[in-house]
Amino acid sequence: MHGRPTILPLKATGLTYAPNGKPLVEELDFSIERGRTVILGPNGSGKTLTLNLCHGLIQPTAGCVEWQGSATGVGRKRHAMVFQHPVMLRRSLRANILHVLAVNGCGWRERRERTQAALDHFGLAAIADRPARVISGGEKQRLALARAWALKPEVLFLDEPTSALDPAATRIIEELIQSFAAEGVTVVMTTHDLGQARRLADDVLFLHRGRLLEQAPATEFFTSPATNEARAFLKGELLW
Repeated sequence: MHGRPTILPLKATGLTYAPNGKPLVEELDFSIERGRTVILGPNGSGKTLTLNLCHGLIQPTAGCVEWQGSATGVGRKRHAMVFQHPVMLRRSLRANILHVLAVNGCGWRERRERTQAALDHFGLAAIADRPARVISGGEKQRLALARAWALKPEVLFLDEPTSALDPAATRIIEELIQSFAAEGVTVVMTTHDLGQARRLADDVLFLHRGRLLEQAPATEFFTSPATNEARAFLKGELLW
């Protein structure tokens, strides 16, 4: 994608994060190729932590994340992350995108072109000069996606991207996520919404108590989960 060698697959081997000796995720082994991968699991299972480890925001206590044989930091600019509650800079929507591109080394002309394209693509051009901190929750999430899209990532990490949104805003965000995938961007996301997972996932990683219990194609996971924990989770039963 973007005329460069691929950084995929992403491969986690023995991935462990244990601050103060207490493992929060432990010995995760998985690989991610193309498509849309959804990470599922009950609260506290390590979903967000796994995203942060893959994106390189925190360093593992043991094990590693590799991109096509290289450590996490290599090719960092080729993956982006959108958080559950994205940080809005104290400036306009347009300036938020321009700033991210400047930090990533884009020249002025390219920054302007990419920014306008992102504003148009995500339906934000009409409010481009408003302060980003006063727009609605759905608009903030669209701006966060626009900032990520402007960077032309190969992989996009999303942490509960619609958790605080109403159904209409959720539908818009899901359509935009699908547009990333249609452009060839690999999406790795967490969600607590099983309906959303069914709509968006090609593959599923299922975590419980910091361990990976299943990795399977979405149709297989939702129709015939392999573990008792996954079956209970899909039935809406509490897991301890």
